[in-house]
Amino acid sequence: MLDKNFSPATVEAKIYKAWEDSGLMVANPTSTADPYTIMMPPPNITGSLHMGHAFTFTLQDVLIRFHRLLGQDVLWQPGTDSASLSTQVMVERHLETEGTDRRSLGREKFVERVWQWKEEKGSMITEQLRRLGAVPDWSRECFTMDEGLSYAVRYVFVELHRQGLIYKDKRLINWDPKLQTTLSDLEVETKELQGTIYYFRYPLEGNDTHSITIATSRPETVFGDVAVAVHPEDERYQHLIGQNLRHPLTRKLIPIVGDLHADPEKFTGAVKITPAHDFNDFEVGRRHGLPMINILDEAARLNDNVPEAYQGLDRFVARKRVIEDMHELGLFEKEEDAVIPTPHGEKSDVVIEPWLMDQWYVDAATLAKPAIKAVEQGKTKFFPQFWENTYFEWLRNIQPWCISRQLWWGHRIPVWYGPDGKVFVAMNEEDAYADAKAFYKEDVVLTQEEDALDTWFSSGLWPFSTLGWPTETPELARYYPTDVLITGHDIIFFWVARMMMMGLHFTGKVPFKTVYINALVRDEKGKKMSKTKGNVVDPVILIDAYGADALRFTLAALAVPGRDVKFSKDQVEGYRNFGTKLWNAARFAEMNECQFNPAFNPKILQVSVNRWIVAEVASLSCQIKEALETYKFNEAAQALYHFVWGTFCDWYLEFCKPKFASTGAEKTETQQTVAYILDQILRLLHPFMPYMTEVLWEHLHPKQGLLMGARWPEDEAISYPLESQDIRWLIQMITEIRRVRTEMNIPVAVFLTLSIYEASPETHRRVTFYEDLLFKLARLDHVKVFADSLPAEAAKGVAQAIVEEATLVLPLGNTIDVKAEKERLQKELVKTQQEVDALTSKLGNKDFVARAPQDIVETQQQRLKAAQLAVQKLETALKKLEGAE
Repeated sequence: MLDKNFSPATVEAKIYKAWEDSGLMVANPTSTADPYTIMMPPPNITGSLHMGHAFTFTLQDVLIRFHRLLGQDVLWQPGTDSASLSTQVMVERHLETEGTDRRSLGREKFVERVWQWKEEKGSMITEQLRRLGAVPDWSRECFTMDEGLSYAVRYVFVELHRQGLIYKDKRLINWDPKLQTTLSDLEVETKELQGTIYYFRYPLEGNDTHSITIATSRPETVFGDVAVAVHPEDERYQHLIGQNLRHPLTRKLIPIVGDLHADPEKFTGAVKITPAHDFNDFEVGRRHGLPMINILDEAARLNDNVPEAYQGLDRFVARKRVIEDMHELGLFEKEEDAVIPTPHGEKSDVVIEPWLMDQWYVDAATLAKPAIKAVEQGKTKFFPQFWENTYFEWLRNIQPWCISRQLWWGHRIPVWYGPDGKVFVAMNEEDAYADAKAFYKEDVVLTQEEDALDTWFSSGLWPFSTLGWPTETPELARYYPTDVLITGHDIIFFWVARMMMMGLHFTGKVPFKTVYINALVRDEKGKKMSKTKGNVVDPVILIDAYGADALRFTLAALAVPGRDVKFSKDQVEGYRNFGTKLWNAARFAEMNECQFNPAFNPKILQVSVNRWIVAEVASLSCQIKEALETYKFNEAAQALYHFVWGTFCDWYLEFCKPKFASTGAEKTETQQTVAYILDQILRLLHPFMPYMTEVLWEHLHPKQGLLMGARWPEDEAISYPLESQDIRWLIQMITEIRRVRTEMNIPVAVFLTLSIYEASPETHRRVTFYEDLLFKLARLDHVKVFADSLPAEAAKGVAQAIVEEATLVLPLGNTIDVKAEKERLQKELVKTQQEVDALTSKLGNKDFVARAPQDIVETQQQRLKAAQLAVQKLETALKKLEGAE
């Protein structure tokens, strides 16, 4: 017997162990079934489950369970990412508590400590994925620094270098002065800060009375200025192009150049060009062959390339000194307050500096061409399709990819330097020494590159390195290319594009056929979740409170393609109630001895309500399948919700009650039909709510094994058109009568007489055939059916409704105190109209709307809509009472 309530906390761990022990999660490369593959985006080993993870992994798990039910050989490849920067920062902070640091330990011992930390702490997120109910093939779990994956990384580096697609170059990078490493754009957070724009005058050569005024928010960088750019068509400066300016602090001459980068409408229209410390200026410098002067050291102090008085100053101290000195020189024109977008390190929270240094790069433009073509040709499709535009925009404007990081944790770049600086790129140290000996004709000492590779370099190989590449393994042949990648839009460039580039270059195939871009999970007011705002929702806490099923179903139901999710725990509670509804229905079925009959044939039923429900569930099965095959998770979830709550629980089980009270063949058929429908519901709902459905399955099929290993309902055409039309009519009849009863406040205990006018012979037949259900569920004591129209004298003091061609008439005069009811409704109408007037006035006040917080305004708007709707309903109810006295 089922317990009174479903208790997720008492069953989830037990059920998950049963799934793991069953072997159903494990892919089978020798299977004859069609393969289906999803590569799990590897979460960082430093991470814990957040709502973004819960969302994307729920959608992936829904697809994996769905395709397993379809009988496919599924592989959901799990694993974790080394997250070089995040992990190194975390371990360094831990070392600080011990009174030491990585440099004191040395590289080898520090890396050992990181591995130790990874073994102790790095599995937290995978355990949390188990709590969510995710069922990847854990037997194949990978880590981006496992030996096999590390071999693939070295192989790719060596090959790309051999092909001339990896090279060393001096370019601008994002430099973190605190962590002292290069950062990817994804590791940089731009903050809008209140700052100042300073206007300085740069005198013309040989004419100190004439100058050009430039504007800057970073005065400390003036020592790196090598030119001033103006727009070639700017009439104010056209005649000065080609002349020189005297730098006010270094006294060096710098040219005036014409370049489209200068915007005549912005500030003074003249831009100081600092190629070593600004990404736009770097490109201007390259176009004009300008020198590039790096004026900062690794700690963002001014270096030896500046006048002696400024050397060694912190960048912000130097900023104040420059401003003071420009005042003294009489070349300070003015300053203006401004909001300035300022890049910060995501981990260090310090201002990032564009910094010129030697780094390793990938020729991304060459690799991008096949990746662009593959999407243009439809070999890989984006869903929603508009994300293709983002993909194309980034790849068609791609810059060289900086792949070196000044970190100790990560894949160390497989490069060794000879005594004279010659570069040897090899798979390992032994090969490097062999190459060096062949070159120098003697034994020499090599020094390995200190830098590690960008995390995205190894992640870009994930779809095929996890399958054993570069070895031609059975797994690679069977599961690659993969079927779908589910990920967020923020890493279309950082990860999706790089997997496309690497996959096409090294395998000749796209890594995935479809890219599903899931939306961002925001708070209930539509704001981005962040710790600083205090609006972060912990999915593990929600699982503890409501169970994994409720959270999973909520996320699937909210997964509208292309629309960010407004999430609140109230939604989870609501879908927990949905699970409770199903649980209670299963208990009701159990109490009425509804047992599954393996010989049950839904195509030969006799009872009309049973014929109707099996046709409905067959239609639902096709609907859910189509929705999941087209990634419309929300439509699938909502269809299940409405069927289970409405069609099955609210209608069908109510229709069954008289049958349960009877005896004979109709009762038996109905009992078996209820069990069959439950069986179908559990199969369809399992991908969304795996825990509860597994428990209910065990009670329904105690000897059939796990639901996870069952099959999706057969695509059978079950059609009972007469019963389907009849029951839809019956539901509409009962719904209309109930609506009138509610609007007129007719007590539940009162039974009504229903008159039906303009009734067709079909309506007459239906009334006769379904009379018992109509009387019971609409609470009627008598029904009169007329083919004629409603007489005028019969229209007084009644409520009317229309169902198909017929007019339903319900008497009111003898049922309720019409006068008292009118007075009550009129008072309620006056009160509600006053609320509408007050809210309309408030929202019409521009000052209120401008000053009030947005969430307050939205709440007031929602209250106004609700009040306006209430007025309409009250007015309708009053009209229906007219003439009833």
